[in-house]
Amino acid sequence: MDWIELIQLFIGFLIANILGYGGGPASIPLIYNEVVEKYAWSTPTEFSNVIALGNALPGPISTKIAAYIGYDVAGIVGSIIALIATIVPSIIALIVMLKLLQKYRESKVVKGISLLVQPVIAMLMVVLTWQLADNSIGDIGWLQTFIIALVALWAMHKKKIHPAFVVLAAFVYGGFVLPYF
Repeated sequence: MDWIELIQLFIGFLIANILGYGGGPASIPLIYNEVVEKYAWSTPTEFSNVIALGNALPGPISTKIAAYIGYDVAGIVGSIIALIATIVPSIIALIVMLKLLQKYRESKVVKGISLLVQPVIAMLMVVLTWQLADNSIGDIGWLQTFIIALVALWAMHKKKIHPAFVVLAAFVYGGFVLPYF
C-alpha cells in the first residue's frame, strides 16, 4: 500500500470538497481538476462515465465519485480515505454554518454572499459541461453527441422522464448501439 497515494487521495478530495460551495454538483469541476488533471487517476472519458453512473444511482454524487475513484486508486482503504475526505468537511462546515446562520440570519452580508456565489457555481458547471461535451465529440463524433443530447433534453423536459432513466437509456445506447457505428 502506497502511503503517498493515500495522502494524495485525502488531500485531493478534501480540497475539492472544501472549496466546493453548494454541494456535490458544484464540487464536480473541482473533483475533475484533482482526479483528471492534477493526479491523473482517471481519464476525462472515464470520469464522464463515473459521473453518468453516479447520477443513475441514488445519493450524493460527490460521495459516489469519491468511493469509486478511491477504490480504483487504492482499493477499499482508498475508498474509505476518499469518502472521509469528502464527508468530513461537509459535516464540519454544516455544523459551523448552521450556528452562524442562526446568529446572522438577517444580515445583508450573508444574503449577498449567497447571491454572489451562485453565478460562480453556474460557470463551473458550464466549463465542466463544455469539457465533457468536447470529450464526447472526440470519442463518438458531433452528430451522435448532438442527437443524444437532444433526445435527453426532449425526454426530460417534454416527456418529464426522470434523469436517472435518461442516463440509464444513454448507457444502454452507448453499450449496445454505439459499438456498431
